[in-house]
Amino acid sequence: MLIIAIICGNVLVCISVYKEKALKTTTNYFIVSLAVADLLLAVLVLPLFIYAEILLLSATWLLALAVASPVIFGINNVPQRDPRECKLEDNNYVVYSSVCSFFIPCPIMLLLYFGMFHGLRKWEEARKAKLRSGIRACRRLQHAAVATAFPPLGALPRVIERDLAQSSLEEQDDLTQTSCPFPPEYKNSSIQSVAYPEIRNGQPAKQKKRAKINGRERKAMRVLPVVVGVFLFCWTPFFVVHTMKALCESCNISPYLNSTVTWLGYVNSALNPIIYTVFNTEFRKFFRGFLQRCC
Repeated sequence: MLIIAIICGNVLVCISVYKEKALKTTTNYFIVSLAVADLLLAVLVLPLFIYAEILLLSATWLLALAVASPVIFGINNVPQRDPRECKLEDNNYVVYSSVCSFFIPCPIMLLLYFGMFHGLRKWEEARKAKLRSGIRACRRLQHAAVATAFPPLGALPRVIERDLAQSSLEEQDDLTQTSCPFPPEYKNSSIQSVAYPEIRNGQPAKQKKRAKINGRERKAMRVLPVVVGVFLFCWTPFFVVHTMKALCESCNISPYLNSTVTWLGYVNSALNPIIYTVFNTEFRKFFRGFLQRCC
């Protein structure tokens, strides 16, 4: 069931990014690469692991006598044999592989994500400051038009007229074409006004498209910390337990603990598609529509 869940969930992720134009962003391509890695784990690693476990469990009782016979008859007393060394599992290799594949990449990955989110936060602060200055400039132009009895321009610069402190930036585009609200005293006055509907900011279509892409990038960037956090939660116990097992010969690590941390790491591959669905409305919308069409 776990293999089926991993395959179905990650195939849906790949199909959604391939089919849905709104999901074709740089950040989502990294998510697709992670989904492909999870698929390879489900197709190549998990079947071999399950096959090995079933084979070992089935052979345990059948080969119990053969396994115990060397101890019973003393056949295992081979000269120059070191009973502390297991030829099937080299402790030095366990430590080396754990350090190179997990303990060194993890700090680098965390530093990289910290730098990315620090830059994103600075960009958000600069964007909010720009929006506030645009709103203030728009209001000054309105009041100046009322005070001097000049007709205002029909299409003033694009601003976002909303309470920035309570707004949700994730739910809106970067730029929304709204008009500045005119004061009531100006609306009710008899001053004639002239509108200029053709006045526009340069390249509005490109700006709108870029704003939508930036909004989707921000949403995807906010999913990545959850993915990284769940990954560390699921795989850190595995590498810690196996490294301790290799370094501490006197430590008595239960086989049940060893099996638990191993399966916890494998469960991570099934959790990732759920995370994408919960934290990204576009993935959730595509999954729902795709499953409805299939079923």
